[in-house]
Amino acid sequence: MDILKKEPLWTKNFIIVSLINFLVILIFYQLMVTIAEYAVDEYHTATSTAGLVSSIFIIGSLIGRLITGRGIVSLGSKKTFKIGLVLFTLTTLAYFIANNLAVLIGLRLLHGISSGVISTATGTVIAQIIPSSRRGEGIGYFSMSAVLATAIGPFIGILLLQSFEQFSAIFVFNTILVVICIATSFFLNMDSVNNKVSTGQAPDETKGFSVANYIEPKAVPISFIALMAGFAYSGIMSFLSFYMAEIDLVEAGSLFFLVYSISILLTRPITGPLMDRKGANIVVFPALILFAAGMVLFSEASTGVMLLASACIIGIGYGNFNSIAQALAIKGVEPRRMGLATSTYYILYDIGLGAGPFLLGALVPLMGYRSLFFSMVPVIIISLILYWALVGRRERKEALQTGKLMQD
Repeated sequence: MDILKKEPLWTKNFIIVSLINFLVILIFYQLMVTIAEYAVDEYHTATSTAGLVSSIFIIGSLIGRLITGRGIVSLGSKKTFKIGLVLFTLTTLAYFIANNLAVLIGLRLLHGISSGVISTATGTVIAQIIPSSRRGEGIGYFSMSAVLATAIGPFIGILLLQSFEQFSAIFVFNTILVVICIATSFFLNMDSVNNKVSTGQAPDETKGFSVANYIEPKAVPISFIALMAGFAYSGIMSFLSFYMAEIDLVEAGSLFFLVYSISILLTRPITGPLMDRKGANIVVFPALILFAAGMVLFSEASTGVMLLASACIIGIGYGNFNSIAQALAIKGVEPRRMGLATSTYYILYDIGLGAGPFLLGALVPLMGYRSLFFSMVPVIIISLILYWALVGRRERKEALQTGKLMQD
């Protein structure tokens, strides 16, 4: 514990990067819940096309993450971060000049790419800032910025629409947010961060085409498990409002993500340090078990209390698994490949979140919402088994060797 006290976590760099990450994700979620309606109202498009306007952002984000891992190896964290922030600012401002549907769709793709670049860069920079002995705790606190944005973003977007009844109010507010991002970035000491990794071209492995140029193999096992967990969770994210209307719990449903976020915020300060002290298994196994239990309760909810209890349990389970999985993705990776490890994690995780609504949506007419959500429980259990086979046994062995499991 003395070592932990000697290595500061809440540095100026840590706070600024977390703030920028929060604002970027806040912009993403504001637009995600309003842009489809904007497309319908402004361009009188069909709802299916409006869905494309919304979802093409995710495709762009995947492209951005894919190229950013390689970019960080070649350019370094400092340049990649600055490029991502400039691109994200420009594409955020461009909504004012998107004057037809085709331009809007193209802009959404570019905005997604820039979001993938900046979010992967911030994830890499934060991994370099955090002391290795406090990585689980640090990643946990950093990811809380995303949790807050996930809860607040949709709320602000809908509130702005209701208050001003004009979509330009959202674009103006997002402009203010990106100006804050740019302003705070000037206070970052990026030189000290950038010196922690090699910014030149890596050895022979980066010459010519190679999967290793874009994907970090060491991060694939835990990232694939995150993909499966994200797939199981994606149905809640996409179909909650429809499910709430079907079971007549709309009022309680409006509080679901708030309760979900609060449960994460209250438990992250415990689970992160616990991973650092005792190893990842002591958090991951209970987290996935709670996720499965919460999904069972969610699928059977018949009262507001049951629904919000499931939100709390899923938040403690799935929410904490996410931050621990991200920390595991960069664990044991060479410093110069942290960018690749971070992008690998986000790419697979986003695939799970992005493919889930499309595949699960096709099953709704066949199964109904309750059966659909209950069918995700075996997926979570399989994730747990795969975790033990691919990651957990190694983590246990390492914890025994380092004496973490013997600590009081």
